[in-house]
Amino acid sequence: MPPAQARTSEASPTSGNKQTGHAARQAGPSIDFTAPAGAPAWYEPDSLAWQVYKNPVSLFIGGITAVLLELGEPRVREGVWGHSIFPSDPITRLRRTGLATHVSVYAPREVASRLIGGVVRMHEKVRGTTPDGEPYHANDPVLLDWVQATVGYGFMEAYAKWARPLDDAQRDRFYAESEPIARLFGATGAPLGLDAQRACFEAMRPRIVAHPIVFEFLAIMERTAAVPMMLRPFQRMMIRAAIATLPEWTRRQLDLTGPRWELARWQQRLIRSLGAAFERIPIRNAPPSQACRRMGLPHDWLYRRRPS
Repeated sequence: MPPAQARTSEASPTSGNKQTGHAARQAGPSIDFTAPAGAPAWYEPDSLAWQVYKNPVSLFIGGITAVLLELGEPRVREGVWGHSIFPSDPITRLRRTGLATHVSVYAPREVASRLIGGVVRMHEKVRGTTPDGEPYHANDPVLLDWVQATVGYGFMEAYAKWARPLDDAQRDRFYAESEPIARLFGATGAPLGLDAQRACFEAMRPRIVAHPIVFEFLAIMERTAAVPMMLRPFQRMMIRAAIATLPEWTRRQLDLTGPRWELARWQQRLIRSLGAAFERIPIRNAPPSQACRRMGLPHDWLYRRRPS
């Protein structure tokens, strides 16, 4: 289950962080998003993806939303939790995920394809049996399709709810844009439209169940400094915003209802204000701005246009 578009979306702690380069070096290879000049990414600069993945507020929120959906499915949960360093070293895991997410969206195609190929090969080894005796394999197309669907839903719906509204036509476009990356990951049956996403969720609905690992994940996220310093005072609120982004039936089935997990109205307004603010604040050294420069665009180009 790949970390960027299909595996875990545990969030992107380096998104919007002026120390992105430092974090990338700690997480793995250093990626130069500014070169070679003119090299296209798998997503076009005017894609909705380039807009959605630039916002560190909705990216963090959407990442958690996606992971909660993934951890609700028993086979995915065992694959993610049983074969990951997240429980013991969440910062490193989050940095790797943040880098992989940005590479998939903004890096030149050759770079992204190479990274994704490595992830697919690595996950070929991830297999086992759930405590209930159900076999799983990280490269099972059914599971890849589900995780791809959760990632698309999490990041897109968090952006629409907390940063900038999207209509259903834009949602359709967002899913359609993901087809090349989904194919590279092996998620050949992933939803490519809003109706397909809804059908995918409905089909998986009976399998989504509460589990102690869901609450362990949330506890780790609450105590781990996983966002840029300027957003750290709001991290717990952003975690609850992620829960609010889940479909209502999912919150019930994951046992994430009640005051413990709810946002007050003033907190909702605050998170929306933060999301809207980071639609206008370009971060020069972050991958979205660097990728714009690679394509011959001003570094703040994404922050001066509305999604169409």
